Amino acid sequence: MQLNIDGRIIALDKDGYLINLNDWDKEAAEALAAQENISLTPQHWEIIYLLQEFYREFELSPAMRALVKYTEKKLDPEKGKSIYLLQLFPPSPAKIASKIAGLPRPTNCL
Repeated sequence: MQLNIDGRIIALDKDGYLINLNDWDKEAAEALAAQENISLTPQHWEIIYLLQEFYREFELSPAMRALVKYTEKKLDPEKGKSIYLLQLFPPSPAKIASKIAGLPRPTNCL
């Protein structure tokens, strides 16, 4: 699988995640989001950047419970709720948001 962004080819694994994390940029995120039928808003970008911060801190993509707790701690208790994240990144916020953020698939997500 691959993304083609203005002639730039980006390799994806069989599940649609970036193979090379350094290929990530805003255009790649928008293309990945479009594949999930998501139009990125400032609320989406806030979670995407938060996920990237989590990855830099812990060197892994968070599963749902860790994502909820981290969001609650770093942003706001209301944003640190499963329902809020589900509205932004259905049907699986940890998997979909990690994919759009250019991170590996969370290990604890089916």
